[in-house]
Amino acid sequence: MSDLRPAAVIVLAAGEGTRMKSKTPKVLHTIGGRTLVAHAISAARGTEPTYLEVVIRHQRDRVAAHVEQVDPEAIVIDQDEIPGTGRAVECALSALPDDLAGTVLVTYGDVPLLTAAVLRGLLADHARTQSAVTLITATLDDPTGYGRVLRDADGGVAEVIEQKDATDEQRAIHEVNSGIYAFDVAVLREALTQVGTDNAQGEKYLTDVVGIARARGLRVTPYLVDDLWQTEGVNDKVQLARLGAELNRRIVEQVMRDGAIVIDPATTWIDAGVSVGRDTVLQPNTQLLGATSIGAECVIGPDTTLEDTEVADGASVIRTQAQLAEIGPGATVGPFSFLRPGTKLGAKGKIGGFVETKNADIGPEAKVPHLTYCGDATIGEGANIGAGTIFANFDGLTKSHTEVGPWSFVGSDSVIVAPRTIGAGSYVAAGSAVVSDVGPGQLAVTRARQRNIDGWVARRRAGTRTEKAAQAAAAADAEEALSTEAGAVLEGDRLEAGRPGGSEPPPPPAEETREA
Repeated sequence: MSDLRPAAVIVLAAGEGTRMKSKTPKVLHTIGGRTLVAHAISAARGTEPTYLEVVIRHQRDRVAAHVEQVDPEAIVIDQDEIPGTGRAVECALSALPDDLAGTVLVTYGDVPLLTAAVLRGLLADHARTQSAVTLITATLDDPTGYGRVLRDADGGVAEVIEQKDATDEQRAIHEVNSGIYAFDVAVLREALTQVGTDNAQGEKYLTDVVGIARARGLRVTPYLVDDLWQTEGVNDKVQLARLGAELNRRIVEQVMRDGAIVIDPATTWIDAGVSVGRDTVLQPNTQLLGATSIGAECVIGPDTTLEDTEVADGASVIRTQAQLAEIGPGATVGPFSFLRPGTKLGAKGKIGGFVETKNADIGPEAKVPHLTYCGDATIGEGANIGAGTIFANFDGLTKSHTEVGPWSFVGSDSVIVAPRTIGAGSYVAAGSAVVSDVGPGQLAVTRARQRNIDGWVARRRAGTRTEKAAQAAAAADAEEALSTEAGAVLEGDRLEAGRPGGSEPPPPPAEETREA
């Protein structure tokens, strides 16, 4: 653990975010598989603070429950009816020990690309310069909407002016305040008692602490960050998409630097919590979501979405959707397969095309090749499930389990009515409806004897193209039968003529006649 730790990190997440035009609180919108506030909490926790506080207000219960889920040790603070970032920080400080000393970092719940590394850099620069206040700044081509940073002759921060309170000359400044600070906690506590609401918004601005500190002759230092994305907040859904795309670009790039092969980065989406092994190939239109982990030397995609799914080394997953599934080493899945939660595929196993699985444990080298529903089942090692097999696991009230033993074979177009056990090394004949258990080594056959009813089409489908086709085929068969019968008669005559005492033998071949 680093010796340079903040006493506290305060994450401000109380705003309503009206420009998002959504029923969902702004900080609960997601990019990269995490909410905006979860990204902020992750960065804050990376500085190893003694206390981590999240200040909330809008849809309080919903946001508080999410914070508890993301980081159970974070302290949830309620902002009261007094508006403004200064008041939010004041509420947070009131929940900390009165004798707390050191540095407090203040960040926001809607700045998702901010990293722990930048916060640690801010903390280190704050300590190095022995400043009372250090603020992250950035230089923007279009600074509209941001507070402007006014510097003094020594390069320090003289003042921060919010855009609504700035003059035209001040609005022409391109260096802006990100709103992310490092404060000496004692200076912060005292200064906030002096901050009022006499401004265009009628709010208690945190930026006013800068002016108060300067008026006391204390050092206020800018910490200029070149990576502007780390200072950009989300105010509407256009920015949400922009930051989501940039975050994904960075994740995909890091995956490639770590050794994976991404054929088309533009159509590959990878969440922040995903891991991908070396020499794995990600084909176009692949999405790796949630806590998915991919081993080495795999092939994933194209057109594949995996969520919270584990894929072991050397597996191939093509045109597949999977959720909460496990795919073993060297296994193959797809194309056009749907792996629902609880699916486990063993080493070198196979789930083929147009297969749906759910709560299915498919053993090593077992195969469910195609056109099958396999739910609530255990498939033993080396077993083979024929095409079109249905595991009928639901009777309208309860779901039941089926067990298929190792190295057994279920023929195509069979229905296994659960609960059922099919023993090791047994066979189920194609087209069977299995309603009783099958013992080891047995063959199960459950189908009626076939009957072919002559003349049915002529009687029940008269005048249709089907009948015409049947008549034509029958006529052709009859003609072929007559031809075959006539040939047999001729052959019989020829053989009879060649016997002793029979009719006169046929003349010799032409060549023999010429030789004679």
